[in-house]
Amino acid sequence: MTGLLDRLRSLDTAEDLLDHFAIPYDQRIVDVNRLHILQRLHDRLREADVGALDDGRLHLVFSDLLARAYRDFVTSDARTEKVFRVFHRGTAAGLPEGAAVIPLDQIRGVPVAERR
Repeated sequence: MTGLLDRLRSLDTAEDLLDHFAIPYDQRIVDVNRLHILQRLHDRLREADVGALDDGRLHLVFSDLLARAYRDFVTSDARTEKVFRVFHRGTAAGLPEGAAVIPLDQIRGVPVAERR
């Protein structure tokens, strides 16, 4: 385990991470999008090949990925970025964005056949 990773484990919030990497941020954007920013960072770290990097290089890569994750939500919003699965509902079925499909047989109450 690298020293950087040990230090990162002690950071608790998105603000802690942004401060640690000296990334300027607007608190209002972080307040609204903190989970989206952290999930975007997580997704990008998972895609990056960071396993064999030394602390110096890892610091640069992590800082860049965090800054990019933050900027995504400065220039866009959670619904557009679709970081979480909830924002993907409906789009695969050709329904309007955010729409959910609930099969009739899952609706509690009187079965459809008995309503007639």
